[in-house]
Amino acid sequence: MSMLKGANVPVPARALRVELGWRSGPGVPDVDASALLLVSGKVRSDADFVFYNQAAHPSGSVRHDGKRASGASVTDGLTVDLARVEPAVERIVLTASADGGTFGQVPDLCVRVLDAADGTEVARYESRDATVETAFIMGELYRRQGAWKFRAVGQGYGTGLEGLATDFGITVDEPQRAVPPPRTASPPAPAPAPAPASAAAPAFGPAAPRPPAVPSPPSPAPAPAPAQNSAPAPVRLSKVTLTKDAPSVSLAKQGGTSGALRVNLNWEVRKQFRGWGAKRGRAVAHHSDLDLDLCALYELSDGSKGVIQALGNAFGALRHPPYIHLDGDDRTGAVTTGENLTVNLDRKDAFRKILVFVTIYEGARSFADLHATVTLTPQHGAPVEFFLDECTVPSTVCALALITRRGDDLVIQREARYLVPARGVSPQRTIDREYGWGMNWTPGRK
Repeated sequence: MSMLKGANVPVPARALRVELGWRSGPGVPDVDASALLLVSGKVRSDADFVFYNQAAHPSGSVRHDGKRASGASVTDGLTVDLARVEPAVERIVLTASADGGTFGQVPDLCVRVLDAADGTEVARYESRDATVETAFIMGELYRRQGAWKFRAVGQGYGTGLEGLATDFGITVDEPQRAVPPPRTASPPAPAPAPAPASAAAPAFGPAAPRPPAVPSPPSPAPAPAPAQNSAPAPVRLSKVTLTKDAPSVSLAKQGGTSGALRVNLNWEVRKQFRGWGAKRGRAVAHHSDLDLDLCALYELSDGSKGVIQALGNAFGALRHPPYIHLDGDDRTGAVTTGENLTVNLDRKDAFRKILVFVTIYEGARSFADLHATVTLTPQHGAPVEFFLDECTVPSTVCALALITRRGDDLVIQREARYLVPARGVSPQRTIDREYGWGMNWTPGRK
């Protein structure tokens, strides 16, 4: 039963999943969930704001899990571990923001607080009177005499997520800030000369026993991301979400023309269970035995081709061809880690195209019941995200995004295509054939 505005209930569980839900359709804006951790009514720093561009609190107590869709019903989820909330934090404000419209255009808006262990509903609040608001405080988790409670709030804002966040002390970067052109006061320093063409080895398959298809750096693989300034940057609220109707974006138009582009894949395993009356619910659990591998096929402007992946230790390099680096091999799918590729945008002239894809190495027979989010975050410019559609075929390889150089620009194209390998054909060979990369593949192991 939905709570009345202002009502409160005890929260007996310590591990919670908070689901912001609504019904999508023509003319319905996208909706995003976020959380603010407050001390004396304000955040202590911008790190106390958890949302789509800042997916986890440093304490690990709150995490933004991303969206899921089932037909027209959409949810954006947060995980809250009350046992890890710092003692100084008095309230966790749960908010909703509309992207591209008002909440008067969003049907069936509600927030549900669930016991993360078994999916039992702890609290529910449905917003029924929204009109021109573009942000809402849907509810809050707060301490009372050593215990946690949930209060239904329903307070609307006409100033969007920026206005709401600013009210609680968040420093927000200016929206739609023009990206300055490269410095013109003095000629830019020439880029380091690329490695001689003769140094590049021929393309090879996932488990070739010879070294990677690119020159190895003289020292261990460099850190994928440039060093950050010690001064905290303002929170950036801008984002780009790729959909079937709007599947591509120009990095130049988003300001992402230099620095590093990080590609992150994170995932969750859906476990089916019964427990909400006659309806079927879903609990979410990370599956430690599941191993997904983020990979990339690349073709450079000199015609050389290769693969970046954990198989064969083909982790690549940022400062040498192919200017792409795989951070490591993650088995948790956690939002704070997941699988990460980094692309050196300072050498974008070296690229012809990059196909980012994911394979199931072990732990599952297909992508069915896996919820995955792909986020491409340029060092400068708005993050680009998209969600994988529900898998209905026995697929073990999925093409995620195709990045193509067009003049001085890189264009990101959402693929989200599940492929089914033929019997005896590897996932890598399957995606190679589908996109006509033309490489030779041999079996291999990690």
